Amino acid sequence: MKTEILSMLRAADGYVSGQQICDRFHVSRTAVWKVIEQLKEEGYEIEAVRRRGYHLTGSPDVMSKAEIESRIETKWAGRNVFYYEETDSTNTRAKALGEEGAPHGTLAAADAQSAGKGRRGRGWESAPGKDIYMSILLKPQISPVQAPMLTLVMALSVVEAVKEETGLDAGIKWPNDLVINKKKICGILTEMSLEEEQISYVVIGVGINVNHDEFPEELAGRATSLKLESGKEWIRAKLVAQVMEKFEKNYEIFLKDGSLAGLKERYNGLLLNKEREVRVLDPKGEYTAFALGINEKGELLVEREDGRREAVFSGEVSVRGIYGYV
Repeated sequence: MKTEILSMLRAADGYVSGQQICDRFHVSRTAVWKVIEQLKEEGYEIEAVRRRGYHLTGSPDVMSKAEIESRIETKWAGRNVFYYEETDSTNTRAKALGEEGAPHGTLAAADAQSAGKGRRGRGWESAPGKDIYMSILLKPQISPVQAPMLTLVMALSVVEAVKEETGLDAGIKWPNDLVINKKKICGILTEMSLEEEQISYVVIGVGINVNHDEFPEELAGRATSLKLESGKEWIRAKLVAQVMEKFEKNYEIFLKDGSLAGLKERYNGLLLNKEREVRVLDPKGEYTAFALGINEKGELLVEREDGRREAVFSGEVSVRGIYGYV
């Protein structure tokens, strides 16, 4: 009921009477008062005026099940929320939920992680009260070879949500790092479970540096946060909801095409590697090339110095900028 009352207060243009809430949820005024007091304890600013009711005047940066659910307006993405004050990794939680039969679109979110995971087995710093740590569980009817494209679908969705919410000039470093002013603000990790060569489920984990004030010396030169770039704090749950909204729309375009054909133009428009010299770190031999953008499979098209064009697959190689991170 807390989620529903919070949604009702947030949607109202002014006061909501206690009787309205009682009638809608078939509860007593005492039960309503208790929920209002709980919300106040969590930091919500709620005015209570006799004969007028309750008015939500301020929302803090709270990460909770009720706060996230009250902001989600999608059809399926993030509709089923599992929230943890602290967990090992939201990807680990989402995979466990997948094994338990949780539905498509289930979202695992946490205020802190003790064992956050990045690409290639790297750790992901996951301090409490600052950033977004979330993973979405998907059950797509696609082939395993198509699954890596979902990472790029999420990268596009996150950068579009960040740009819309903050106005910051965010972009993508192929295939899935989000960057502002040549520094990383977001990492994405996709994991897949197969059963008899068919996808059982896919989990996409997203870590966004939101309200970080500073980074350790070894990271300060290549990591940043939305707060450091904008000078203001952001409501994390609101950004979570926006990412879910963007992802749902982009995911459905992806499913319709069975590829990135319908998203390629927008992705390439945000691709910071595009039309730049890059260093391709291929196990068969490194080489310098000119990045042309992605194709409908999400591969990076590059042109070698001798004029040969190749499609680079992110599962095999990585790409670095010649003159910095991108």
